[in-house]
Amino acid sequence: MQLGVSTATVSLALRNSPLVAAETRERIKEHARKAGYIYNRSAAALRTARSNMVGIAVHDILNPYFAEVFRALEDQLGREQQVVLICNHRDDVSRQRSFVDTLLQHRIDGLVLCASVGTEAEEVNALVDAGIPVTLICRDVTGVRAPVVRGDDFLGGLMLTRHLIGQGHRRIAMVGGRRATSAGRERNLGWKQALGEAGIDAAGQVDIPELMTQADGRDVVPTLLAADPRPSAVFAFNDLVAYGILSALRRHGVEPGPGMALGGYDDTDGADSRLPSLTSVWNAPEVIGARAASLILRQIGGERVTDEHILIPPELRIRESTPPPPPES
Repeated sequence: MQLGVSTATVSLALRNSPLVAAETRERIKEHARKAGYIYNRSAAALRTARSNMVGIAVHDILNPYFAEVFRALEDQLGREQQVVLICNHRDDVSRQRSFVDTLLQHRIDGLVLCASVGTEAEEVNALVDAGIPVTLICRDVTGVRAPVVRGDDFLGGLMLTRHLIGQGHRRIAMVGGRRATSAGRERNLGWKQALGEAGIDAAGQVDIPELMTQADGRDVVPTLLAADPRPSAVFAFNDLVAYGILSALRRHGVEPGPGMALGGYDDTDGADSRLPSLTSVWNAPEVIGARAASLILRQIGGERVTDEHILIPPELRIRESTPPPPPES
């Protein structure tokens, strides 16, 4: 058909899939009627047999935390003879949508999604309504009718900030996290909640959103050191940002820990071998990966599990990087 759309789009339209816009769907059907096309359900059943492939989309496969989540997913899916296709969408929703379109063309059995910034509930629900198994991990999207398994980011942010306050810190910066995502918002809300409990005004603290990488952590250190008053402690959104801050503090003549306390999030491999060893919030990557795999396999097997929202409790791993502030702080 000379319609300017892909074969997969034509196939979806002829099956009344809500993934295709109504206007495009009707245009394709009209063209098919004129061409004498008759939908052959038996042949379609053969064509739509299970592919034994599951797509996994995350925003940063270079982050060792997601490597651990992916390994747990792949281990369990592999035991059920599912091949894994992975997308590193880098929080670019157009990359994510392109990946999903490719999955549809290959008649994927299911999708495990750490949703990009900009993901709309309607586009995920369209997949669910079309009968495609979907499970969200690590980030929630309000209004999505699909199961979610993630860490309790609010509780993790609360725990780390309470620990810093308990050590005697009153000037606690929050560095990083995309606030358009549930993880970014909720860790920040946990930080604010703990500050409020201690009578500390969050509006008077350094709060720098969006930073996600080691390079971001290195680059933000001059801003932290120039702040007046200077923070005595930093809550880094993830371990990558914390690692960048840790290395850059030394280059600026400040010893991480005694000179500026530092806590991370995710407790990735190597956090305990840094100098100083990094206090971090363990975010259950193996548990999240295994539970997500179980959810997607249950759906592939025909079970409806759209109302499940699983929060995994975090654990605070206290190490050398969060000592009390020096007397002058």
